[in-house]
Amino acid sequence: MDKFQKKSTLFLYVLLLWFPFAFASHDYGQALSKSILFFEAQRSGYLPNTQRVKWRANSGLQDGKTSGVDLVGGYYDAGDNVKFGLPMAFTITMMSWSIVEYGQQMAQSGELGHAMEAVKWGTDYLIKAHPEPNVLYGEVGDGNTDHYCWQRPEDMTTDRRAYRIDPNNPGSDLAGETAAAMAAASIVFRRHNPAYSNQLLSHAKQLFYFADKYRGKYDSSIRVAQKYYGSYSGYADELLWAAGWMYQATNEQYYLNYLGNNGDSLGGTGWAMTEFGWDVKYAGAQVLAAKFLMQGKAGTHSTVFEKYQQKAEYFMCSCLGKGSRNVHRTPGGLLFRQRWNNLQFVTSSSFLLSVYSDYLTSAGKSLKCAGGTASPSELLNFAKSQVDYILGDNPRATSYMVGYGSNYPQQVHHRASSIVSIKVNPSFVSCRGGYATWYGRKASDPNLLTGAVVGGPDAYDNFADERDNYEQTEPATYNNAPLLGLLARLHGGHSGYNQLLPVTLPVSKPVVSQPTPAPRPKMTPMPKHNSTPAPAKSSAPISITQKVTASWVSKGRTYYRYSTTVTNKSTKTLKNLQLSISKLYGPIWGLTKISGSYGLPAWVNSLPAGKSIEFVYIHSASPADISVSAYSLA
Repeated sequence: MDKFQKKSTLFLYVLLLWFPFAFASHDYGQALSKSILFFEAQRSGYLPNTQRVKWRANSGLQDGKTSGVDLVGGYYDAGDNVKFGLPMAFTITMMSWSIVEYGQQMAQSGELGHAMEAVKWGTDYLIKAHPEPNVLYGEVGDGNTDHYCWQRPEDMTTDRRAYRIDPNNPGSDLAGETAAAMAAASIVFRRHNPAYSNQLLSHAKQLFYFADKYRGKYDSSIRVAQKYYGSYSGYADELLWAAGWMYQATNEQYYLNYLGNNGDSLGGTGWAMTEFGWDVKYAGAQVLAAKFLMQGKAGTHSTVFEKYQQKAEYFMCSCLGKGSRNVHRTPGGLLFRQRWNNLQFVTSSSFLLSVYSDYLTSAGKSLKCAGGTASPSELLNFAKSQVDYILGDNPRATSYMVGYGSNYPQQVHHRASSIVSIKVNPSFVSCRGGYATWYGRKASDPNLLTGAVVGGPDAYDNFADERDNYEQTEPATYNNAPLLGLLARLHGGHSGYNQLLPVTLPVSKPVVSQPTPAPRPKMTPMPKHNSTPAPAKSSAPISITQKVTASWVSKGRTYYRYSTTVTNKSTKTLKNLQLSISKLYGPIWGLTKISGSYGLPAWVNSLPAGKSIEFVYIHSASPADISVSAYSLA
């Protein structure tokens, strides 16, 4: 090798050290189109003749029938077939907020009609789910029986019971979020379809009154939701969040006063947040209140609204890494909160950064953090960096949006996409047959789930494209919903819009389709369970504990879901772990099969000192016998 070649090689090596992954120029318009299309793959009910995702067919056509109410339609929220009201309503709120802020940009890209249709598919269902002023249906089906099966929505044989809240069984969080969704959507349709907008607003007012008067957590009334979408933050945040959207939709002083008079007692001025999502809404409510303050609308409540704004800006600073308590980031720069579906927090946080950046720009202000000032462009640029990471600018050069780019997840944890379309092979796929034939199939999904944003990588930017890796490969509607606005903003630019002025959306005829809507199931991020200890055999530096996290009865037989935690109690790194598992009579998730034993999952190479991994299995028997058969410490 000559001197020139050696220098060139050294230069390339240095480049690789400094730039571990290449940054691409992304087509945000294409990503926007795909992200909206994902919602059509999630539809439940009678599909319209305008349906663009052709491999799906009608499903859930008897929903609500046993309760004497029509609950046909809506969205499945993630990779299974339950309709959960709380995340469904949040999805609709965030899609609507995306349009309220960036509808002009969506219109420029030709996607406003599709986005509005996606919202209407949801709100049509929410109207059905609210048949009386103080009655709201918050779930169809249940996660326990649904997760026992792996079936296409079109083949469902699981329990489709409907669950509701009412004055005797309240749910202020569910009713509040649904009020927010309908209020936000009423703004979306105000110019295009004023009658429908007024209908939504009427429902929103009734639901807000219901939520405020009959207070309580919805998962205390709809208990089957606890293990999947438990309301861990309570309902105070939803009451403030709903009041913010009611004021934005109506401009009625009552709702502004509600925010002003209840900001302290309900935690809006006290909680300093570093997350925003389907459960915890404080940051969103604080951003709305800060917007009203910057618009000069706070009036006699200015002091209270200034405290809201302080908390909103605490959130922004924590995301930027300039706060007194910052959000953790992966080595590749991704905001990281938890291992299970972390990207839901990335998209929702980035959306708040984007809108707040534009609010500051419109007000001619900057952000003051504990770690220094930040310009509005700094907020937007950081939000852009998070979107770019999702689209492929990351250490793995992987797009976490299915169908975008050349390297994206192929084995998505999603029943409908992983099983051959009923239109290709109409043969019935049974409850357990789907697991046997399709779930464990080590091949790409037969149906491309275009636009789906999956759970994403771990804290170290690692990702395993495997169907049973549900923490990383399962998508969700609320991952995509905030992304609609972000992508529209990045594609269309700011164009001099004043985000503090009243919203006026361009007239855009939504795609004509049959009415519909409904929510969809999902295993929630890191739920809290009631646990029952179960025996396991530990080995010196390795601790193994088991617990029952769920149980249900099907056809006279009781099934149990066991969670097993393996902890490295040594001071060294655990490698080459092999577990011996006997008396196992059902599916297992979170381990790799190695001949007659089990090893660490493919996405975990080793277990550092003090760290743990968790895997789960389901069967209708006592706990399986689990012991350590081999390992090494380094």
